[in-house]
Amino acid sequence: MSQPSPRRPVSPEQARAAAAIESALGALEVEYESPEPGSYLARLPGQHKLATMTWLIAGVHSLHVEAFFCRRPDEEAGRFYRFLLERNGRMYGVHFALDQAGDVYLVGRLPLASVTTDEVDRILGCVLSYADENFDPALAIGFASSIRKEWAWRVKRGESLANLQAFARLADPDR
Repeated sequence: MSQPSPRRPVSPEQARAAAAIESALGALEVEYESPEPGSYLARLPGQHKLATMTWLIAGVHSLHVEAFFCRRPDEEAGRFYRFLLERNGRMYGVHFALDQAGDVYLVGRLPLASVTTDEVDRILGCVLSYADENFDPALAIGFASSIRKEWAWRVKRGESLANLQAFARLADPDR
């Protein structure tokens, strides 16, 4: 482990949590960066959402988890946010939250004492599952018009529709 940054002293508890995070990321073979001691930006590859960039930050008392899900919806905002909020009660470790612009994140906070390799694995699995499973349905609600326009543009130009197949029923209701 590298030496602590002079700007951010690292306690023994933070160092232990950081070691657990690094162990989990290594065992999972997840790409990550560590811009400063105790802070990790992991790239979780998905099937529907191609990648979910996830911060794991070992603070003084807790582990902060934060992953960008998607920008604020273009339409049907009430329905879009309700869809996500209805999922929060069934989720472990993280939940959907909004920033001031209305962009959506998965966020969570765990006691530093609970940070183990297994728990980091569990949390990253949850982040990936929640982001991947909810991505297409959320986009279908909040970005339907944009998806239809993109579909039509690609059809007109003869471009691939491969990464839009999950939305075929929006663009071509006869399918």
